[in-house]
Amino acid sequence: MKKLFIIGGMGAGKSTARKALVDEGLPFIDLDKVGHDVLMWDTVKEELVETFGEDILDEDGEVIRPALAKKAFVSPAETRKLNRITMPRIEEAFTDRLDELECQGNKAVVVEYSVFKNRQVSMANGADVVIAVLAPLDDRIERAVAGGWDEQDVRRRIARQISDADRIEQSDVVFNNDGTPEQLREQVEQWWREYSKTLD
Repeated sequence: MKKLFIIGGMGAGKSTARKALVDEGLPFIDLDKVGHDVLMWDTVKEELVETFGEDILDEDGEVIRPALAKKAFVSPAETRKLNRITMPRIEEAFTDRLDELECQGNKAVVVEYSVFKNRQVSMANGADVVIAVLAPLDDRIERAVAGGWDEQDVRRRIARQISDADRIEQSDVVFNNDGTPEQLREQVEQWWREYSKTLD
């Protein structure tokens, strides 16, 4: 089963590209969602509370993600503590899901990966194709803010992500999303039609 990773900065259009491939019949895994699901595991919650304090949980004992983010992203050292707790679990959940999809006989899967750093030391080291979706910074900020994010928060998150130059260097296919969502979809569909011929 081919693993197609979609990478790109916040607001670049990863979800639009992913939806285009899902509409072509591909299953998908959103690693952000896997990360959120892992925060519901009891073992993870216990370790997070030990590391970051009780006040990251709400009255039902669930993790308040913004409260956790506030503490975990204040410094690289704190972020490393968070990653040490969550990353092995995310990888485990991800691998289980891949096995499941492969057993169902899928020829390819789309993986949306927003915190991609490089192919060597991440879950993308098993990627068959890395697809980068790029867009001008102002457009990305505008889209994210329109999607309900706080502008300062968006700028902070973007600053922590790798640059577009790094993304281009790491990827096999690059889509420039400087037009409409329909134009991006069209580019992705066209690429998939060509690529899928290699899978038969």
